[in-house]
Amino acid sequence: LSKPGKVRVTARAAAMLPEKSDPQLMQRALDSKPFWHLEKARVSPDSRKVKVELIRNGYPVASTEIAADGTLREIALEAEVSGSSWLALRIFPSSHTNPIFVLVGDELVRASRRSAEWCLKSVDQCWSQKKNFIAEKEKEDAEKAYDHARAAYRRILRESIAE
Repeated sequence: LSKPGKVRVTARAAAMLPEKSDPQLMQRALDSKPFWHLEKARVSPDSRKVKVELIRNGYPVASTEIAADGTLREIALEAEVSGSSWLALRIFPSSHTNPIFVLVGDELVRASRRSAEWCLKSVDQCWSQKKNFIAEKEKEDAEKAYDHARAAYRRILRESIAE
């Protein structure tokens, strides 16, 4: 965008749930397994609908409901974009798309300090899980790559002004 404004996001979305709900899954807390399950997204026990949300910089800004009957449907959602941002679609707590980036003028995407901190912690977590499985001859290069990612997220963290 050359300046802040409204964007329209279109997609084809589908979900599939049985007609009868599974009360055991629907009532499970978000921090209990299975963590991401479509049954938890059912809008009510007597409905086969789920909510599709448009996410801007980590927060829902628009939504629509679709029937979870396996039919592919065209959806369109709109949101105001006041500064460079990332957008994604999700059916919470079931599925999430990769982000798309909306640039406003020459402004970089600096969604939030919280987002940059999450990314930095994710790099550290990933390294902690993978470092012992990297071949010795590749370990130095791998560590440099992870250090590069950490430096990039630290720079983004410094440049971010929103929480």
